[in-house]
Amino acid sequence: MQVEFHGAAGEVTGSMHLVEVGGKRILLDCGLMQGSREAEQRNFEPFPFDPATIDAVLLSHAHIDHVGRLPLLTDRGFKGPILAQEATAELLPIMLMDSASLQESDAERSNRKRKPGAPEIKPLYGRESVARAMTQVRTLKYDLRISIFPGVDLQFRDAGHILGSSTVELQGDGKILVFSGDIGQKNTPILRDPEPVPAADLLLMESTYGNRLHKDRETTVAELGRIFEAAWKNGGNVLIPAFAVGRSQELLYWFAQHWDAWNMSRWKIVLDSPMAAKVVRVYDKYHAIFDEAAQKVMQGTQNPFRLPNLLITQSVEESKSVNALSSGAIIIAGNGMASGGRIIHHLKQHLERPQSHVVFVGYQANGTLGRRLVDGAQWVRIDRANVRVNARVHTVGGLSAHADQAGLLDWYSGFKVSPRVMLVHGEDIAREALAGELALRYGVDVDLAYPGDVVAV
Repeated sequence: MQVEFHGAAGEVTGSMHLVEVGGKRILLDCGLMQGSREAEQRNFEPFPFDPATIDAVLLSHAHIDHVGRLPLLTDRGFKGPILAQEATAELLPIMLMDSASLQESDAERSNRKRKPGAPEIKPLYGRESVARAMTQVRTLKYDLRISIFPGVDLQFRDAGHILGSSTVELQGDGKILVFSGDIGQKNTPILRDPEPVPAADLLLMESTYGNRLHKDRETTVAELGRIFEAAWKNGGNVLIPAFAVGRSQELLYWFAQHWDAWNMSRWKIVLDSPMAAKVVRVYDKYHAIFDEAAQKVMQGTQNPFRLPNLLITQSVEESKSVNALSSGAIIIAGNGMASGGRIIHHLKQHLERPQSHVVFVGYQANGTLGRRLVDGAQWVRIDRANVRVNARVHTVGGLSAHADQAGLLDWYSGFKVSPRVMLVHGEDIAREALAGELALRYGVDVDLAYPGDVVAV
């Protein structure tokens, strides 16, 4: 068995690792690179392998930095199966169609502005490419071990990151390879806790927050309540950049849980995402993989997805009408790093207003607008315009979809015999800290994966 690293190796987007086992070539994830303009341009480059030689793709979850280049892979010759957990498979076309729509819109906008004689700009892929890729998707339930090729077995375990998120266990050539995917926090609303894995010869482990400890959830939720109260008194709106899958649903859950304590009925709650209604329907379908507490909440008087003052916008016109709300609105819009999507227009509208509050509830990658805001930028560039940042910017780390250093170490402790580790999906400062802790506590070999590295198992 051999692993070659091609994405999310020294960074947190573009997850993609190539495994050779049992005479087959299997890709773990095929994610989009996000962040700076330079990072996004790398998506257009040729794959570092011939897509036609790939026998299968295994997906850890449906976030676009893990699945966003699948249509490109199939366009360039990949013909094999794409295996995903059931809920991931249902979220996949929603995420990818949205991505394709953004790619097409960006290309169209750029072409309108291009100089005479300049070549036409093509989107990375379009909706037709997504539709073709979806015909190759095959589903698998949690904890069911199957043989995907002779001598090669696969099992998905619940990673507790978003609905359908999986830790991937691959067996072949007498070895066990485990790919953590993105590991969630314990006691996250709606989701079950990350499932431990008993054994591995090599572990590819995420390290997004390998150098950080989150605030405890109780403190975080109390902080949210204080922000909403302050925003109401200031007479402004609250903007929350959030991905359509994961944090958006958790926020609605907290609104329902604290309906009376936070006086949520006075707010207009807006989920401004063309994907939101579709994602909510997927969540409604998969109550069986919710944790027990969430299953009870879904039967309560305030269903998180059917709050009486919740507006889920679908059309561009509905989204634009939200900009007319100068106060009294909590606006959740994509995307979570403010690197695109509808949140951009709301930030452009509200950042200059001192009564506005902007709340970040997830990781902000280098090069993104979100990262610049949480780092305290006084001016930002949006749609070629300079925008003064007068709004109050909050980072609420306890709602992260990723486990922190303590959570990652706790999950690793579930192995009966400590496996060798290659750290992926993290910037070096986070990976170095986690590597040190793992080596100190468990006496194991820990390496940092970089693009092009090859490791034999």
